[in-house]
Amino acid sequence: MDRRLFIKRAALGGVGAAAATTLAAPAIAQSNPKINWRLASSFPKSLDTIYGGAEVLSKYLSDATDGNFKIQVFAAGEIVPALQAADAAAAGTVEACHTVSYYYWGKDPVWALGAAVPFALNARGMNAWHYHGGGIEMFNEFLATQGLVGYPGGNTGVQMGGWFRKEIKTVGDMQGLKMRIGGFAGKVVEKLGVVPQQIPGGDIYPSLEKGTIDAAEWVGPYDDEKLGFYKVAPYYYYPGWWEGGPTVHAMFNKAAFDGLPKNYQSLLRTACQATDANMLQKYDYLNPAAIKRLVAAGAKLSPFSPEILAACFDKANEVYAEMEATNPTFKKIWDSIKAFRGEYYLNAQIAEYNYDTFMMIQQRGGKL
Repeated sequence: MDRRLFIKRAALGGVGAAAATTLAAPAIAQSNPKINWRLASSFPKSLDTIYGGAEVLSKYLSDATDGNFKIQVFAAGEIVPALQAADAAAAGTVEACHTVSYYYWGKDPVWALGAAVPFALNARGMNAWHYHGGGIEMFNEFLATQGLVGYPGGNTGVQMGGWFRKEIKTVGDMQGLKMRIGGFAGKVVEKLGVVPQQIPGGDIYPSLEKGTIDAAEWVGPYDDEKLGFYKVAPYYYYPGWWEGGPTVHAMFNKAAFDGLPKNYQSLLRTACQATDANMLQKYDYLNPAAIKRLVAAGAKLSPFSPEILAACFDKANEVYAEMEATNPTFKKIWDSIKAFRGEYYLNAQIAEYNYDTFMMIQQRGGKL
């Protein structure tokens, strides 16, 4: 081999490699720009699990981008009131929000379908529909008309039926009851004589204490314990038939989301899904100890009577029929949920139900 030719070629190769290395850094920088967003939460900081979901999302994004994609989280009331978080994101006041979409059902009942509606799916069923049944895509078609993009960013699991200042044994006991009950469910219980109230989480306790309201639903044992409802309304009912698996959404201003690099959009979707799973797992871990503490502190735990559940189920179907007749978008999405609901509960009663029932019997028998 010609020694001079070899050295010349090696030198050119080195220059080429150096050039490639020099060019690589700006390319990486361009694909991972510094992004700083603000997020308005619908929840107070005291609720570390549901409010904390937004902080978890923020951490996932920052860690995955070496701090280049940051979302600063603001609690309810710090930028906008709790129930205006989605409005702020849509208007561009903030780039993101962490909220439950049924808070906005009064503007259009379609909002509620992305989160939870009465007698629909539990958390696992809702996630199955969202991720594999076209739920995310259908809901985003609607959110696009509102200037938003949204992805599931948490779930509480089936919620409790709420705290009552007096016992509720029959449908008649619900007449005239002033109850803090969020979203679509208020329309259902209204048909049974309840007077629904939409009140942010941080304002529920003083409203119960003063007697402004007679009852309130919130989330479940862990969060309810933090807010101290058992001190002013000791009757604790279950289940929360209006929230079998409520999805908490991370929503983003559509123009801001569309302006992100594709890799950031993908990362944001992945981080939302991880946040979604993390919240449900955390509630599943924390609720068992919390319910025991609540009962020890004086909470009177009771199921809703079969009469009350049956009446609520019938009234819910009346409301659905009214909505389907007047709102084509609602009908399209609700038809999709209903179709999957029938299949889901057919399957759930086979292995899952029987395994869980057997293990519950062992627990009650003191064998666990």
